[in-house]
Amino acid sequence: MSGVRRVTSDAPWEDTFGYSRAVELPNGLVLVSGCTSVIDGAIVDGGPYEQAVNSFGVALAALAELGLGRDDVVRTRMHLTHARDVEEVGRAHKEIFGPVRPAASMLIVSGLVDPRLVVEVEVEAYREATPS
Repeated sequence: MSGVRRVTSDAPWEDTFGYSRAVELPNGLVLVSGCTSVIDGAIVDGGPYEQAVNSFGVALAALAELGLGRDDVVRTRMHLTHARDVEEVGRAHKEIFGPVRPAASMLIVSGLVDPRLVVEVEVEAYREATPS
């Protein structure tokens, strides 16, 4: 597909499973793959709030590589392994995206790729076309 831009990161699973951290389509839509609290290739332990902040940080770093930021985010998805973590993850989301107010989903899942991870997030952003 021509015109598609891809971003990779240091996540150990990207090469293993064959995916990109983010993909920008020619129509301005940017899809960021599931992000967890993995920094410099290592899991950063912490509670659900800290993992959510780190996970959104990974997603926003991918957007930054494409010249986008928090204000360009139009949708988020949060995958949690425990319902008891809803408030902490929601608090992190509001602190980061409160003024932006993207469409959002929060799901409880049975587990993530590593049992130390309790939060995984996805982000979608949109780049407005520049007038010709």
